[in-house]
Amino acid sequence: MTRAAETSVGMDPYVPALSEPSSPPRGSSFSVVLGEAPPSPPSRSASSDDLERIDTDGNTRQPLLTGFKERGELASLPESNSTLSFPAEDAPWYRKLFAFAGLGFLISVGYMDPGNWATDLAAGSSFGYTLLFVVLLSSVFAMFLQYLSLKLGVASDRDLAQACRDAYHPRVNKVLWVVAELAIAATDLAEVVGCAIAFNLLLGIPLWAGVLITAVDVLIMLVFEAKSFRALEVLVAVLTALIAACFMYELIRAKPDMAKVMRGYLPSAKIVTNRDMLYLSTGILGATVMPHNLYLHSSVIQTRAYPRTSRGRRMAIRLGAIDSSASLFLAFIVNSAILIVAGAAFHYGTPPRTDIADIADAYELLSHSLGAKAASVLFGIALLASGQNSTITGTLSGQIVMEGFLSIKLRPWLRRLITRGTAIVPAAVVAAVMGREGVAKLLVLSQVVLSLTLPFAVFPLVHFTSSKRFIGKHANRWYVSAIAWLLFLFITGLNVNLVVQSAISGSFADMGH
Repeated sequence: MTRAAETSVGMDPYVPALSEPSSPPRGSSFSVVLGEAPPSPPSRSASSDDLERIDTDGNTRQPLLTGFKERGELASLPESNSTLSFPAEDAPWYRKLFAFAGLGFLISVGYMDPGNWATDLAAGSSFGYTLLFVVLLSSVFAMFLQYLSLKLGVASDRDLAQACRDAYHPRVNKVLWVVAELAIAATDLAEVVGCAIAFNLLLGIPLWAGVLITAVDVLIMLVFEAKSFRALEVLVAVLTALIAACFMYELIRAKPDMAKVMRGYLPSAKIVTNRDMLYLSTGILGATVMPHNLYLHSSVIQTRAYPRTSRGRRMAIRLGAIDSSASLFLAFIVNSAILIVAGAAFHYGTPPRTDIADIADAYELLSHSLGAKAASVLFGIALLASGQNSTITGTLSGQIVMEGFLSIKLRPWLRRLITRGTAIVPAAVVAAVMGREGVAKLLVLSQVVLSLTLPFAVFPLVHFTSSKRFIGKHANRWYVSAIAWLLFLFITGLNVNLVVQSAISGSFADMGH
């Protein structure tokens, strides 16, 4: 673009791709989605709403943000992009908010997956309710970063993988893609192992057989997604409600001292001064944000056919953030419940047990500690629901990462079989050869991989959302960007410290995460 052309658009971050051939848009034209006629050319200046302007052929113009070097034509999750209807502009606000309901559940399951359970169990059995403050703090961090993720998807019409592909050098993208695939495989591995443990505890099925059974969820996911993306969200919401209900029962049976519980949500100097407590807190905080969730949220938010105008995008960001935060609050309640049950049943139990970090151990001891066999059974059911929920979102994230970075389209069943195969094969082999102990170590290994890969997802997310070159007028304000960069450094430092200290002491397995 010439300097004169740059001057003519002023601060407008969306500019026409004059050299691009007229090809189908990448799913951003809300007039096509809603079946409306193209809008009339607005009589506004160059600084007016750029997304409402049309080109010379009468088509709604696509945003071409100046920070992106390339513009792919493949929409994020093209089979689901903009497929869910959205209320008319004059509809009540609560109907518009309800249109986003379900997305938050897809995101929240990553924060109560089997990989988080052992850490919460260890925290509760070792230190009672003291580390509830860390659970609260980590949940706030999660809400903030997921807000940035959905903002990127709404403002740029790209998921995080597509944004990286369109902005960075190909060599950088190859590294980011490999790291993202490792994170997806590690995530899927943790969920496969969690489901296998649940099958073993509930039905006595050998671990290796339980691992193989988890392949069936690929078929379940395809069946529900074939109906509609909303059906998939409903399935995840039902499983999430089941997890919450199980732990509500556990809480009632545990009868915790609520005064002590509420004090646990207050900061304590012991968290910093006690080395073991700090180490376990690092495990909770450092593995809070799952890399795959950042890719997932930036994509699934685009399944809603909200108006692709500046006003429509602002509304989508605001309402999407409300839905996401509400669902993550539910995840916070579940994580708190796991820790509280562990504290009440083990740390403050009779006799006290402060060494419970293994999921199977907790299952076997809960019925005795809480005085009801149902306590252990519901614990196993919740674990199975958690693992199944997380495998669904993990495989969906795998599709987003591959299509986004490589700009290719595979059949959904093929992509999900590839993702699931990378997790099932090593898990089945280890389960058959090494048994329960080997599976537990494999779960730990998956969390190490996630800790190492997290910065490679958070950095580009903060980079994109902090710049008008990438998301235009929706970019973070300076203080939001400052908080985001500090949070990136904080989480990265915790993850690096966790892995380094664990490698030196060989005690990562003791944490269970």
